Amino acid sequence: MAMASFARRKAYLLSRNYLSNSSEAIRYSLSLTSFSRSFASGSEENDVVVIGGGPGGYVAAIKAAQLGLKTTCIEKRGTLGGTCLNVGCIPSKALLHSSHMYHEALHSFASHGVKFPSVEVDLAAMMAQKDKAVGNLTKGIEGLFKKNKVNYVKGYGKFTSPSAVSVDTLDGGNTVVKGKNIIIATGSDVKSLPGITIDEKRIVSSTGALALTEIPKKLVVIGAGYIGLEMGSVWGRLGSEVTVVEFAPDIVPTMDGEIRKQFQRSLEKQKMKFMLKTKVVSVDTSGDGVKLTLEPSAGGEQTTLEADVVLVSAGRTPFTAGLGLDKIGVETDKIGRILVGERFATNVPGVFAIGDVIPGPMLAHKAEEDGVACVEFIAGKEGHVDYDMVPGVVYTHPEVASVGKTEEQVKALGAAYSVGKFPFLANSRAKAIDDAEGVVKILADKETDKILGVHIMAPNAGELIHEAVLALQYGASSEDIARTCHAHPTMSEALKEAAMATYDKPIHI
Repeated sequence: MAMASFARRKAYLLSRNYLSNSSEAIRYSLSLTSFSRSFASGSEENDVVVIGGGPGGYVAAIKAAQLGLKTTCIEKRGTLGGTCLNVGCIPSKALLHSSHMYHEALHSFASHGVKFPSVEVDLAAMMAQKDKAVGNLTKGIEGLFKKNKVNYVKGYGKFTSPSAVSVDTLDGGNTVVKGKNIIIATGSDVKSLPGITIDEKRIVSSTGALALTEIPKKLVVIGAGYIGLEMGSVWGRLGSEVTVVEFAPDIVPTMDGEIRKQFQRSLEKQKMKFMLKTKVVSVDTSGDGVKLTLEPSAGGEQTTLEADVVLVSAGRTPFTAGLGLDKIGVETDKIGRILVGERFATNVPGVFAIGDVIPGPMLAHKAEEDGVACVEFIAGKEGHVDYDMVPGVVYTHPEVASVGKTEEQVKALGAAYSVGKFPFLANSRAKAIDDAEGVVKILADKETDKILGVHIMAPNAGELIHEAVLALQYGASSEDIARTCHAHPTMSEALKEAAMATYDKPIHI
């Protein structure tokens, strides 16, 4: 049964041109049946050692153990899940949901016949709910490690050789972990800006923005990317006056241009202010608040802006400090990303890298896919990650989700294409729940009807996008989606109607 499954997987990869029958399909001679699934002590040689316990690292470690490889995972934080689970994806989504509930109670419940004298924010309780969710999930990963017999070492690891990692453990000791294959999965850190010191009190990163003890009257967000807009939404819903300062001419520059304009209008209706093409020259914290000096990105007259809290959200940078990469000769590019080949191998034999430390989208789900594929290669199987098929989601309200190419990218290719759109104002479920802001946009090849990109702005767009991801993964046409029966009434019917609009005509508009 396992051999048949592997054969089907290989046939699929070959059919998709992910492998050739020659060098691309060469498999490692590692035998899966020769490995023990018992725990590995620091002094014993592991089949796989993973440095980093974030989404990429812990998934790689579990997958390696499931494939019969003796595995150890090293994590400096002391809790698994990395930035995503501890101070990123998960706590931010908890606060986004809690703040949205408050905002709905304040502004929408009455129209649905739910009325009460007053609504107030209990920020401490909101933070406690967030922390409980994080704690339960980190403990859950430790449970998965035990279930799959992954050895877990808490401490900061650094290479002493391509097959050995010295770990300064959190309890003050030191141990050396040896491995035939070592995977670097140390993730990324907040990108700092010149002249701005983050103290996590008045000038905060996303980490500090998730743990404020009071609602700031005025919040300035530096950077109009995913994280900045999400955290700006949280505090804006809770009562902060939010101003977003962005050096570039647009918010979320990777987003489809048409969708981006609608998205910005939606955020502006929620009273979020934008200062685009604007550069932060300096930040003064000598007074009670924070005073920012600004100027146009192209240069010009300076202005000032005052805030109680400033969130620095100008992107992230690969975290490889103190790993000893130079000691073993691992190559990196000019911005610190580790260079790898198609099998995630670095230039140093036996050393691999995945996730945010290598080129590609800095997303938790991309790191997870990297981890699985990397371990499959190590185990002599075939792995694959297509970065063109990685969905991106902004978890505001409405959410924006996309996969594949934007219209700007399709135009740049010079190929003829079709566009189909369908507004949620014409979707019966969206109208029934009185939450109908948004649109589905599909781009397809004019001649073949093959879907090139899908972009959704809607409540729960992050859930709706996966039908499109699957369609792109298997080379579906817009007609394929249009002729697939969708339950009624559902939000996903808007995707079907947009597909109908792409190759023919929609029904409900």
